[in-house]
Amino acid sequence: MDETIEQLPDWTPKAPPSLSSVAGRTVVVERFDAARHGSALFEAIGQPQHHDLWEFIPMGPFFEVEPFTSFFEAMNTGGGWHVLVFRRPNESRLLGTASFMNVRADAGAVEIGSVIYSPELKRTTQATELQYLLASHVFDDLGYRRCEWKCDARNAASRSAALRLGFSFEGIFRKHMIVRGLSRDTAWFSITDDEWPTVGAGYRAWLAEDNFGATGTPLRSLSTLRG
Repeated sequence: MDETIEQLPDWTPKAPPSLSSVAGRTVVVERFDAARHGSALFEAIGQPQHHDLWEFIPMGPFFEVEPFTSFFEAMNTGGGWHVLVFRRPNESRLLGTASFMNVRADAGAVEIGSVIYSPELKRTTQATELQYLLASHVFDDLGYRRCEWKCDARNAASRSAALRLGFSFEGIFRKHMIVRGLSRDTAWFSITDDEWPTVGAGYRAWLAEDNFGATGTPLRSLSTLRG
């Protein structure tokens, strides 16, 4: 037997993602419900004025609430996605969505995908905390071995965000998809369970109240706190 290969004699398949609602200090994450969230999510990321949010997303953009809500409802109930929405504590206004997708519970692996933030959410403390809450569910609640992040290789902002959030770059899948008549190369990133203790500790130190100055600006960077 090759001793360089990780041995998993006691491995058992894990449960699929089951996050219904979790509250952090600055953000609340909830499971998407079409009746409760459809119109509010459409206000946040749908409509013609938000078409640029969908530039690197394989589906959309959506300019009418009914097809928008129907799409996310279908993916959430039978399409293999676990769709989530975000809001600030004590507010009903939604700020964006992300989904657990490509779930391989037998291998303990899942992707955080279809990440679409309203302009108000981008580059905020809430955006960082919600990614911590999602990753914590993957590793701390479910005991998964791998969490993935994938994006259009042209999407420099998403690639930079993945690295900042502790994902490691794994490479480019060339000619991976065809999106709106264009060939798409896809950049792959991941966090693994052996990396999560360090990555998770960095998140918690960054999110701590004593890491923020009087104006709400972080005093230390996330990458610095990961060491």
